[in-house]
Order: sequence, then structure tokens, then C-alpha cells
Amino acid sequence: MTLLIVGIIVFLGLHLVPTLPDVRQTLIGRLGETGYKVLFSVLSTAALVLLVWGFSRAPVIQLWSPPSWTRWIAIVLMLPAFILVVAAYVPGQIKAKLRHPFLTGIKLWALAHLIANGDLASIILFGAFLLYAGYDRVAAKRRQERGLITVTETGPARNDVISVVGGAALWLAFLLWLHPLLIGTSPLP
Repeated sequence: MTLLIVGIIVFLGLHLVPTLPDVRQTLIGRLGETGYKVLFSVLSTAALVLLVWGFSRAPVIQLWSPPSWTRWIAIVLMLPAFILVVAAYVPGQIKAKLRHPFLTGIKLWALAHLIANGDLASIILFGAFLLYAGYDRVAAKRRQERGLITVTETGPARNDVISVVGGAALWLAFLLWLHPLLIGTSPLP
């Protein structure tokens, strides 16, 4: 469990840096924009590997046994989560209305997994990501109010179609192949 907790702290700790404009600017001043991005990417990847490894090695301590139907709730919630993550990178009405669809997608992903899993490691992992996404949304709003980030631009309607189709395709691929391949369990009951 220690590796999981350290992985979460390092990964989310690194992702707190962009929410702290003064710290981020200091690092960019020292490393340059490219140096900052490279270091952030390398450290984030290493922290993600540590987090995943820690999760895979965490003991299964069942705190509660979710009913089997909660898996269906998780499956349904994951569809908009995937669509929102895709919409974060495709400027359209979805992105313009939500402003931070990636964070909303992360919140849905975490909530879906909290609903369907009752073990301690899952509660720690997905609870941490849910709290982080909530914090980051508030921090993004504050940065926007201070003029540090700009309001999302609107793109053509076809971009929303791309987000929906792309998100649905990713959802289906994850549901049928990628979740069992990468995570080792099938989300289907």
C-alpha cells in the first residue's frame, strides 16, 4: 500500500505545480518552457508507473462489497467520461460550455470506479483523483479570474461529433479489450 500512496502523492503533487502559477513560473524561469515541459512529462510518467505498480501490488482489503449492478453504473458513467476527455483536446461546444472537460471526465472516471469498487486501494486511488480534480477545477477558475488562463474558444460543431464518436470508440475499446488487457479485469459482469 505504501508504493500506491507514494505514487499518488508524487503524481498528484507534480500535477499541483500548474495550479500554483508562481511556482510554475519560477520553474519555467529556471528551466525554460521546453525544459519545464520535458521534466514535467518525465517525472509524471515515472510517477504514473510507480502509482500503477503500487496499485497492482496493494493488498486487497475489502471494506465493502458493492452490489453487482454498480458495475453497470460504472460502465455507463465511463461513456461520458471518455467523451469529455476527448472533448478537452477538440475545441467545440462541449469544451466551450464545460471549460475544463478533462477534469469533469476525471471526476466521472473516479466516481464510477468508487461506485463499483469497495477495496481500500481503490478507494484511496480513485478518492484521491476525485479530490484532486475538484481542487484543480476550483484552481483553474481562480487562474482564469486572474487572467492567467484564457476562456476556451469555440470550434465547429463537427468537433463535438468527433468528441462523441472518438470518446464512444475509446469507451468501447476499453470496455471490450483494453481494460482486461491493461488492468487485468473485465468491467463486464
